[in-house]
Amino acid sequence: MFSSDSESDLEVLEQLSDWESNTDSDSDGEIRAASRGYKRINFMQSLDDAEFTFRFRLNKSLVQLLLTQLMPFVRVTSARNHGVSPLHQLLLTLRFYALGTMLISVADFVGVSISTAGRIVRDISSAIANMYDEYIIVHQQSAEKFYRIAGFPRVLAAIDCTHIRIQSPCHVVGEEFRNRKGYFSLNVQAICDADLKFMNVVARWPGSAHDATIFNNSILRAQCDAGQFGNRWLLGDSAYPNRPYLLTSILTPNTGGEHRYNEAHIKTRNTIERTFGIWKRRFPVVALTMRLSLPKVQAIIIATAVLHNICRSNNLEEVPAEVELPPADIIEELQNMNVQDVSERASLINNYFS
Repeated sequence: MFSSDSESDLEVLEQLSDWESNTDSDSDGEIRAASRGYKRINFMQSLDDAEFTFRFRLNKSLVQLLLTQLMPFVRVTSARNHGVSPLHQLLLTLRFYALGTMLISVADFVGVSISTAGRIVRDISSAIANMYDEYIIVHQQSAEKFYRIAGFPRVLAAIDCTHIRIQSPCHVVGEEFRNRKGYFSLNVQAICDADLKFMNVVARWPGSAHDATIFNNSILRAQCDAGQFGNRWLLGDSAYPNRPYLLTSILTPNTGGEHRYNEAHIKTRNTIERTFGIWKRRFPVVALTMRLSLPKVQAIIIATAVLHNICRSNNLEEVPAEVELPPADIIEELQNMNVQDVSERASLINNYFS
């Protein structure tokens, strides 16, 4: 969080932007940082398990596992990072995810210049994001677990969008990223399974894009249209149109079956809201305003989603946010009543919930 009596954090964060780079000043900064002679701490030894997990959001064993996978993609010796070890590069990036926008803190934490810290965060985030296909997978094994929540059958996943706050990219296209609540954001679509793990994440649409627009232009929709997931359903809120494979709740239920359908639908769909909440608390960087260029923001969103799944798959306990997070946005989406296909929903209500 920024202090009210200092602009130093803003000045630091501006150095991260792709549109503000100065080779000479970066070089001078690198020389000054190298000349300080920081002795980097072995946090694996100096911190106990609980403190390590709180600071870096992953425990020691998961950091070691992740480090092994990242080693082929991490630069160890170059003019850009002055020999910062892969472990310290990873820990610096994880610390940035934990603190949100305080890049100056993570630079001092490991003993590097601000520009070096920015490059490390960029490189490590991109390397983790490239592991997407390994850890974020659409599968059909959660139907039984979804059913246990509220008795809703044949559920593939819950779907929703969440806004990730950013600074205005530039004056030319900036207004495209201003959402209906007035701030700049990326509107990120995700689906999750019953274990609160991401199965698909789309992080390329500006904040002004409607949830239904994002879905209609996604590969996920094309897969659903092609019948790739059989008779499974996605559960979405009223921002989405009904489809044979995407069911929403009923705005004005009348019959007992419709009320039971709504109750089961809402309880089951809540899994995606819980997933977003756990993700943002573990990695506050995606809950606060990111003052970075769009490619860096997108890499961080995907990287933290990958890390979220790693934590869930290894049953790592939730950890509270280390910084104060903004209140959760209130969902006020308006239902798009055009081209609704409610036949599948009506059939389900008549045959199952009535």
